[in-house]
Amino acid sequence: MSLVFHQVGVFAQRPLEGNALAVVCGADQLSTAQMAALARWTNLSETTFLLQPTDPAADYRVRIFTPQRELPFAGHPTLGSCHVWLREGGRPQGVEVIQECGAGLVPIRAAGEELAFAAPPLLRGGPVEPEVLARIARGIGLASERIQASQWADNGPGWVAVLLESREELLAIQPDYAVLEEMSVGLIAPWKGPEAEAQFEVRAFMGRQLGEDPVTGSLNASLAQWLIPAGLAPERYLASQGTALGRRGRVRVARIDGRIWVGGAVQDCIRGTLEL
Repeated sequence: MSLVFHQVGVFAQRPLEGNALAVVCGADQLSTAQMAALARWTNLSETTFLLQPTDPAADYRVRIFTPQRELPFAGHPTLGSCHVWLREGGRPQGVEVIQECGAGLVPIRAAGEELAFAAPPLLRGGPVEPEVLARIARGIGLASERIQASQWADNGPGWVAVLLESREELLAIQPDYAVLEEMSVGLIAPWKGPEAEAQFEVRAFMGRQLGEDPVTGSLNASLAQWLIPAGLAPERYLASQGTALGRRGRVRVARIDGRIWVGGAVQDCIRGTLEL
């Protein structure tokens, strides 16, 4: 079979700067095993498959695979999949695009050249257990008292969120995945000074197999759902991510009418035909 295939860069202002995503269009005829095999083969952090929706309120359905497993929701696959769906002629039923995925229906808005998704509800919030926080401190090589605040902020991948004092401290971290084990740990710190290009720097450690993610929509969504209501971040801000990996991701966050919106630009990099 021949299927349209895209590879895009998400949360990037120019090609090759953001987080890469593979998108397969019209994938209804593929089996779950074929989707999982293709995701292992592309070896990107995520590969997505565009399908006909099963919910009449949705414009399209997407399945999201890492090389190891299927995810109910992820941020950069949501924006990248929507971008490709629109590029291939998709037209929403209403003002917003409605994506159907394992986490339910996700609204997506266009804002100029950028797209933004409404953050899905957290599956888990609340304080981080002392023993978990102590393990995170060991795994990132910092004394526990250097952690300014922390919170469970899981919207699917299992995020534990940690606030540090400075961007310099955050960028210097060399994670020890043997200590962190398979925890998904998201770290954020303010970017201060006249040279600041954003309000915050973010890093995402996703365990030994996946390592550090370049730019992470789900983490930025869950961080905002914690930090903005807690008064630790403004209602609108720009986050930088990927610096430690040589990327230049930019994530725009805003709370509008009580909902957290997470957005950025998507760059076309590859379009072709997938032969299976």
